[in-house]
Amino acid sequence: MKVQLTVHEQYKEIEVHVFTDAYTNEVEQLMKTLKSPKTSMVDGYNATEIRMLKLDDIFTIYVEDAKVYFQTAEEEFESKRKLYELEALLESSFVKVNKSTLVNLSKIVSIQIGIVSTPQLVLDNETTIHISRKYFKLLKEKLMMGRENG
Repeated sequence: MKVQLTVHEQYKEIEVHVFTDAYTNEVEQLMKTLKSPKTSMVDGYNATEIRMLKLDDIFTIYVEDAKVYFQTAEEEFESKRKLYELEALLESSFVKVNKSTLVNLSKIVSIQIGIVSTPQLVLDNETTIHISRKYFKLLKEKLMMGRENG
């Protein structure tokens, strides 16, 4: 692998280009590293403590009664941030699936598509979550599903 760095005042933000003849495991790992979240933990609050939650431990982030919550395997924690802030911060690990829910991409087991009903996600903890039509295309892109991503 060749790496080249160019520093010049014309660039106002970091720009990365990857040139390759094939999409290999090495390229996939490089892309995941480049897209990795800016943070690996977030602060969650409950009645007695502030806990630093690892992103891998969070299944969903959702809004209920105008409050934002992190759902883990053991319990739920409140966030002091807005859903749109968390969506931007965690965009490489989480995807918005409906108006009030972000889902950890690594926790998705399957997508159930009914003939009449709307699609639902099934997570590692057997939770099912409604996928809004508005966000279904984004979900498919994040999961690299379909011909255009294949």
